[in-house]
Amino acid sequence: MNREEFLKELSKINIKLDENAINKLEKYHQILTQENQKYNLTRIIKKEDVYLKHFYDSLTLTEVVSLSSGKSLCDIGSGAGFPGLVIAICFPNINVTLIESNSKKCKFLNLVKETLSLTNVSVINTRVEDYAKIKREVFDIVTARAVAPLKHLLEYGIPLVKVQGLFIAMKSNIDNEIQNIEKYYQKLDIIEEKKIIFTLPKENSLRTIISYKKQKSTNPKYPRKYSDIIKREIK
Repeated sequence: MNREEFLKELSKINIKLDENAINKLEKYHQILTQENQKYNLTRIIKKEDVYLKHFYDSLTLTEVVSLSSGKSLCDIGSGAGFPGLVIAICFPNINVTLIESNSKKCKFLNLVKETLSLTNVSVINTRVEDYAKIKREVFDIVTARAVAPLKHLLEYGIPLVKVQGLFIAMKSNIDNEIQNIEKYYQKLDIIEEKKIIFTLPKENSLRTIISYKKQKSTNPKYPRKYSDIIKREIK
């Protein structure tokens, strides 16, 4: 996907970027290419692939939520900044917090933040289950893109979401991740608000985006310890 194709596809999902955002995305790709040689941030590095599989893919979040001015968004397990940094660049009136446990990746995220003067970005170097114990119900939107199984993401992310706020999971095929997931809905006090399934332009790989609305305050027992989350489902 070249620049022109990128902008054309964005117009189909009602996103129009100004020159400042377009130039910052270009610089972001340049930094990613340079730093990937040091940190192995992503296997997707070719420009056309980055614009499709990272930049465009990140912005499909807007298909399930309106990113209006003043909202706060938290990207858990942000990695090289997808979708969080892309959202911050394209929607500068959104306050974006990036949670990443890998210190080298945080160094990269801060480099992009400083180079592009992204004053609406905060980078937090910690494990999300630890952060969720101290920063509860503070974000309008929490999202994660292809980080972990859906059930794990819900337990990590829901405690961070304000009551009546949204958790948005950005996944590929989730058929193997939704068995017995109703118990998570019950215990975490959430409802599935919207789900879209689509394919990326050009290469047609499957994508699923699900938004969950938080109905009430999360029980303080969640999230559990990391070892419990990955070994034992909520019952």
